[in-house]
Amino acid sequence: MECDLMETDILESLEDLGYKGPLLEDGALSQAVSAGASSPEFTKLCAWLVSELRVLCKLEENVQATNSPSEAEEFQLEVSGLLGEMNCPYLSLTSGDVTKRLLIQKNCLLLLTYLISELEAARMLCVNAPPKKAQEGGGSEVFQELKGICIALGMSKPPANITMFQFFSGIEKKLKETLAKVPPNHVGKPLLKKPMGPAHWEKIEAINQAIANEYEVRRKLLIKRLDVTVQSFGWSDRAKSQTEKLAKVYQPKRSVLSPKSTVSVAHLLAARQDLSKILRTSSGSIREKTACAINKVMRIPSIFSKHIYFSS
Repeated sequence: MECDLMETDILESLEDLGYKGPLLEDGALSQAVSAGASSPEFTKLCAWLVSELRVLCKLEENVQATNSPSEAEEFQLEVSGLLGEMNCPYLSLTSGDVTKRLLIQKNCLLLLTYLISELEAARMLCVNAPPKKAQEGGGSEVFQELKGICIALGMSKPPANITMFQFFSGIEKKLKETLAKVPPNHVGKPLLKKPMGPAHWEKIEAINQAIANEYEVRRKLLIKRLDVTVQSFGWSDRAKSQTEKLAKVYQPKRSVLSPKSTVSVAHLLAARQDLSKILRTSSGSIREKTACAINKVMRIPSIFSKHIYFSS
C-alpha cells in the first residue's frame, strides 16, 4: 500500500516537472522500480532527474543511464557518489552493500522521491531568487576575481565612474609598488614572455580544453578503479559485517574527488620560470628524498615457474 502511494505521488510529480518518458504509462513505473538498477528504464529516469538537477545545482557527480542489467553495479556506484555529494539523509540509500541498495523496490521509490523533491526545491529557489547579481554586477565571476585582487593588494573600493583603463592602470601601479618592497627575484620571472594576441589566446584555450578533457577521462578511470577496489573489500564474509562502517569512512572522502580539472589559462599567466626545470626522478638529489626500502627489492624470473626475490 505504501509503495502504491509513493508511485502515485512520483507520477504526479514527474508530470509537473515536464517528464515525457515511457514510465508515465500504466504499470511502467511499477515494473521499472521492481527491477531497480537492473532496469535500463529506471536508470534513464534517474539520469534525467540528475541532469535536470545539474542545470540548477553545482554537482560534480553525474549518473549515466544503463543499456543492460549487467551495468547495474556501475550505476549504483555512480548513484552512491552522487548521494554522498548531496548529503542524502536516507540511510537505506547511503549505507549497506552498495551493489544491493537499488535492487529493493522501496529504496528505488525513495531515491526517485528524493531526487524529485530536490529538483522541485531547486526550481522553486531559482524562480524565487531575485536577479540581484545580474542587476548589480556584483556577483559575476569576473567581478569576484577583480574584487579579490583589490583586497589582496590592499586597494580601496574604486569610484563608480572609473573607466576600465583607469581601474587596471591602478592595479598595475599598486603591483609595482608592492613588488618594489620585496627582495629581488622573490616572485620570479614569468614563464610566458612572448606577447599574445586574440588568435594566440584562442589556440591556448583550445589546447587547455583538450588537455582538460584528457585529464577528465583519466581521472574518471582512476576513480572508477578506486570504487571497484573499495567494493572488493566487502566481498569476504568477515568484511560484510563492516560494510556500513566502510561506507561511512569512504563516502565522505569519495564525494570530494572530482574528475574535472581546475587548471585554466590564468595558471599559465601566473607560472614562473622555476616550473620549466625538469629533474629526472633517477637523479641523485631526487633519489635521496624518494628512496625507500621497497626500492631495494628486485624480482628476477627464474627458469622455474616461480619467481625468486633477491635483496640488492
